Amino acid sequence: MEVRERNAQGGGAGVGRASVTEELAQHELLLRQGRPAVRVAVARERTLSYGIAVPSEAPYLRRARAEGIPTAARSTGGSGVLHLEGDLLWAVVLPRSDERVGRDFPKAYARLGRGIVAGLAAAGVDAAWVAAPGLSEDCCPLSSRGEVLVAGGRILGGAAQHATSRALLHHGGISWIVDRPCVDRLFGLPADGPSSRLGGLAGLTGPGEPASTGAVLARALGDELER
Repeated sequence: MEVRERNAQGGGAGVGRASVTEELAQHELLLRQGRPAVRVAVARERTLSYGIAVPSEAPYLRRARAEGIPTAARSTGGSGVLHLEGDLLWAVVLPRSDERVGRDFPKAYARLGRGIVAGLAAAGVDAAWVAAPGLSEDCCPLSSRGEVLVAGGRILGGAAQHATSRALLHHGGISWIVDRPCVDRLFGLPADGPSSRLGGLAGLTGPGEPASTGAVLARALGDELER
């Protein structure tokens, strides 16, 4: 098994920072290699990522570009996700032959995301995967697709997948903080509306930095992969 932790500090003290575009490229590299792997990084800058089926001229992508916010295409499904500096980006890759993938992998958020829940528990956060709320189809964490990660009554993030004949990429993001006005502008949502359901890890984990929480998640994901 290969466990990929971006750790610039050594000794498991934290994970490294990367742009969302750089990190998505690394996820695709791991998928092509097809070996069991995990990876966690801290987002370096505000970026709007979007799923493979989203048109390049979708309204929220045009609004992001007008505001000077970089956009990044994902090979996975879903719609738009606003990542902020400090957000945690994570990925799990498993060969298709691994029994944890199974035929039901498109719906296996709890099984494939078990390491995320375990890592957050180790960081003092009680989280769970629950059905997506169906409040905005453009804003992926608020859409009706799949499941989302919830803690403290707020949605912290979600996950998406890319399956090849050899391997499965299951990856996602976890918010550290939330810029609700920006989410509302980009996705055309009313103020004090659906985005009030979004939340971040800051304030839930106690004093600390995203990199140290990311290291806890990376260890938990690695432990889960080794089971």
